[in-house]
Amino acid sequence: MRLLDIKRLSKEYKGGTHALCNVNFSVNEGEFISVIGPSGAGKSTLLRCINRMIDATDGEITFDGVSVLNLKKKELRRLRTRIGMIFQHYNLVNRLSVIENVLHGRLGYKTTLEGIIGRHDEEEKEQAFAILDKLGLRNETYKRCDQLSGGQKQRVGIARALIQNPKLVLCDEPIASLDPNASKIIMDHLKAINKDMGITCILNLHQVDVAIKYSERIIGINSGKTVYDGPANELTMEKIHEIYGSEAGELIIE
Repeated sequence: MRLLDIKRLSKEYKGGTHALCNVNFSVNEGEFISVIGPSGAGKSTLLRCINRMIDATDGEITFDGVSVLNLKKKELRRLRTRIGMIFQHYNLVNRLSVIENVLHGRLGYKTTLEGIIGRHDEEEKEQAFAILDKLGLRNETYKRCDQLSGGQKQRVGIARALIQNPKLVLCDEPIASLDPNASKIIMDHLKAINKDMGITCILNLHQVDVAIKYSERIIGINSGKTVYDGPANELTMEKIHEIYGSEAGELIIE
C-alpha cells in the first residue's frame, strides 16, 4: 500500500542554490530504503522536506493520503507524530536521563501545559521501558545522556522515535558519527524495527556498502536530482560513479 508520494519536489535556498530539482518517487508501506549520494547532494534536505522541517519551494508531498505542504501548524504537528526522525548528532538533551529523552517523543501528543510539566501516564512509561529493553538500554534508563557512548545515544534517539508509534521513520546519516561496531548495532536495530514492527524506513547513508547490505531499494541523488532508483542488488559500479562522480573512487564496495 502506498505510504508516501513525492512529485516534482524542488528546494531552492536563498542565493539561488538548488538543493533539490524535480525529485519524484513513491514509497510503499514496509519498505526499507537508503538514499545515497555525495556530500551536498540534497539528501538531508529531502528528508527534512518530507516532514516539513524545511519547506519545499515547489512540488507535492503526500503522506498517508495527506498533502503535507498544505498543512497548517496544528495539522502539521499531528502529522509529525506519525513520522519519527533520527539525527546524525542525536539531538538529545544531555542533562536529562535516557527515559526523559525517550518520553520527549510523546510531546506531539500533549497539550502545551502537559509538555511543559512533563506529564506522562503509566502506559507511556511502560512503553518507554519496553522499547529501551528491546534496544538493550534497560541498564541505562536513568543515566544522564551525556554519560552514554555515541552508539547508546543513537539508540536513545531510535527509542524516542519509536515511542511516537510512527508509520515512517526518517534517519538522517544515523551512523555517520559512529565506529563500525556501533554502526552495525544501529543498522541491525533499524532493520529489525522495519521487519518486526512493519515500520517504513528511509535512511540517508554515505556508506554504499552498508546501503547495499541492508536495503532492498536504493535511491541515488547527485546535485539534487535522482540518478538511480532501483533494487540494491542492481546498483552497478557504473551507477555508483554516476551518483558520486569524482568521489566514487574513494568508496569501498564489499
